[in-house]
Amino acid sequence: MKLLLVEDDFDLSGVLARSLSSRGFELLCCSDGLEALAAARKKRFDVIVLDLSLPGLDGLELLRRLRDDENTTPVLILTARGAVGDRIAGLNAGADDYLAKPFDLEEMIARIGALTRRLGRNGELRCGRLRYDAATNVFYKDQSPLDLSQREADLLKKLMSRVDHVVPREVLREAVFGADAAQADAVDVVVHRLRKKLVGANVEVLNLRGVGYLLCDDASAAAQRPTA
Repeated sequence: MKLLLVEDDFDLSGVLARSLSSRGFELLCCSDGLEALAAARKKRFDVIVLDLSLPGLDGLELLRRLRDDENTTPVLILTARGAVGDRIAGLNAGADDYLAKPFDLEEMIARIGALTRRLGRNGELRCGRLRYDAATNVFYKDQSPLDLSQREADLLKKLMSRVDHVVPREVLREAVFGADAAQADAVDVVVHRLRKKLVGANVEVLNLRGVGYLLCDDASAAAQRPTA
């Protein structure tokens, strides 16, 4: 597994590099945000572990630029900024998970494993019977391409990049409509149309009212419903 470790604390970076290398990870370590951005644009990684307080380019801005590039590599934020507001800012910027310092190494490795399990072969995004091929920009249900509008595809791509994580409504609005003016329920309308096309894909788009939407497989969706 190829991992980009972005951490400017050389002592911590060294400890993590040795521990992860001994577990079979192939690491590239960067201590500068601009250096890390260039590396992520040049080479494909399975996971990026990202500190926020970086020289050259702040971690949140680095993350925003990667997501603007349509880089869907799972990102685990690893930082001393543990306040709820900081976590929300990181997730809104496109992070997939958040681990505050100090942390347990085994927990970090478990979280990295959880992030990579949603990836199929060659870095394809998967959920249920859905598959997104980034190389061709095509969505499939099993082996059949899905006939999606551009807005439906943009929304599904954003949801699939964050499987099992809530994507805030504003993040979805930006992904689908960009700078264009959109009515308050515009995202809901696109979700409604998309759900019809996902029938039989063993996935659900759940609405967390007042927060956003998340995409998950049927089993995960059933686990989140209250029991009688």
